[in-house]
Amino acid sequence: MSFPWAKCYEPNTAIERWLDERLPLPRLIYGCVGMGYPVPRNLNYMWNFGVLAGFFLFLQIITGVILAMHYAANADVAFATTEHIMRNVNWGWLMRYAHANGASFFFIVIYLHIFRGFYYSSYKAPREMIWLLGVVIFLLMMATAFMGYVLPWGQMSFWGAKVITGLFGAIPLVGEPLQVWLLGGFAPDNAALNRFFSLHFLLPFVIAGVVILHIWALHIPGSSNPTGVEIKQESDTVPFHPYYTAKDGFGLGLILLFFAFMVFFLPNTLGHPDNYIEANPLSTPALIVPEWYFYPFYAILRAFTFDFLFIPAKLMGVLAMFASILIWFILPWLDKSPVRSARFRPLYRTFFWVLMADMALLFYLGGAHAEEPYIMLSQIATAYYFLHFLVIVPIISQIEKPAPLPFSITEAVLGKDDGAVLDGADATPAKLAGASA
Repeated sequence: MSFPWAKCYEPNTAIERWLDERLPLPRLIYGCVGMGYPVPRNLNYMWNFGVLAGFFLFLQIITGVILAMHYAANADVAFATTEHIMRNVNWGWLMRYAHANGASFFFIVIYLHIFRGFYYSSYKAPREMIWLLGVVIFLLMMATAFMGYVLPWGQMSFWGAKVITGLFGAIPLVGEPLQVWLLGGFAPDNAALNRFFSLHFLLPFVIAGVVILHIWALHIPGSSNPTGVEIKQESDTVPFHPYYTAKDGFGLGLILLFFAFMVFFLPNTLGHPDNYIEANPLSTPALIVPEWYFYPFYAILRAFTFDFLFIPAKLMGVLAMFASILIWFILPWLDKSPVRSARFRPLYRTFFWVLMADMALLFYLGGAHAEEPYIMLSQIATAYYFLHFLVIVPIISQIEKPAPLPFSITEAVLGKDDGAVLDGADATPAKLAGASA
């Protein structure tokens, strides 16, 4: 389908023409985010989170490289070098607070991005590969964040590393040798710290590579939209620039206000105070918890408290924790409804909000003490979590009667008045902007 408003990249200067003939990078960028990329005209602010996630990934890489210049991955001095960064390095405190809070904001926008995918069924064909690559990015983020949590070498760093790597010991036969191999010894020390630092530095660049594949996969079928209806006519779209560059810019400016407030006024709110105590293998904290963005999966891990037949409780908890994310890989094939958007699926929408309440409960329980009634609540919330994906979603997709869908994206925006629907030949950016207003 051709778009009358779409413009091809035209190099205007001799340097631009020379570069375009040899490395057409400006042409590629123009086609991805410029007048050459058609986007559904009805995207709302829930479609901002991809750009926001890209910004925070870039921020994490830049601040991480700067921090690495002053950090020493040695158990004897790691905590001291962290304090050195905070106290002696010019703007070191800003780099560290931006990096630590940037990780939290990165996970916030990614969680919202994922939940938006659940609501609008962005994982459905022909966008399965976009979804699968997104889950891979999330797994890489979790690995990177865990290793970064160890680097300050505070009490939570040490004991978090000991507890999480100890989970591998639950694997039959190979568990303990695997744990020793990962740590480079029998407990977190210099070898583990060096390995985690190296991987923590490397994995963000791997994430950036997968993000490029994610965007590449997105540009093949194009963006989804709140109605779930595919593009049918030229008037269903507008150019990405300037309409959505402006919209993304507004969303980015808004979240940066909150980010700056956290960095400058509440920099340690999302961290744990015990991590400002140097690691001590002889002093176990009263409550060992990971960073807040791991809480739901930590609650699932702790929900298994008794052995089942020949399977130890610890092993079941580890398997359930990993399965709680891996189950997302098969979600495109569990939800067989032909309708994407929850706007037109009332029964699915109801259970989506139940899932959100369940996730909120898991977030709370992951940071609570491993005692009653939190354990029982974790077991109930974990059971519902898996029930939602494995039972409820497949059944709903078979029995639900969706509401009528609009014929096109334009109809969803302008209504059913045929006179209001722009003719393809007249779909200029100016007229599209006027119709959107």
